[in-house]
Amino acid sequence: MTKPALTSGVEWLTALLALQGVEAPVSAAMVNDDSGDSCWLTIADQALTADQVETLIGPGGSVLDSIQYLANTTLNLGKPDGEQQAFTIELAGYRARRLAELRQMAEAAADQVRASGQEYELTGLSAAERRQVHHFLSTQAGLATFSRGKEPDRRLVVCLEPSP
Repeated sequence: MTKPALTSGVEWLTALLALQGVEAPVSAAMVNDDSGDSCWLTIADQALTADQVETLIGPGGSVLDSIQYLANTTLNLGKPDGEQQAFTIELAGYRARRLAELRQMAEAAADQVRASGQEYELTGLSAAERRQVHHFLSTQAGLATFSRGKEPDRRLVVCLEPSP
């Protein structure tokens, strides 16, 4: 990602926050996470009240997920696939904590499927979180994942990989 693209991410998120009446610095950094290179746009929480942080994260991260969806959609609008950039919005360490929780959930599901041989469903995950868990488990030999159901009750299913 080029420096102007990092800058446009910071400018976009700063403007969105200002429209919500929130004044907070935003920084950008390229991070190589589990899904590849991502631009992490971090909202500095030092100048925010606890209520503002809670409101921006939302129940189960839903507001932060919505802001992230808007960032990815808006900042990649009209760009060819090869030029699109993944954006992750971070606030008060929420994404880092949730990523660790998702890893633990994925590992526990994998262990249970291997021990029982039965499918295991993970519920209550956003579409982005399901993609992360799919990605985590894609490197696990002998396991397969797929999604079942329709939003808002879509679930990630972990199972043994079918025999050839």
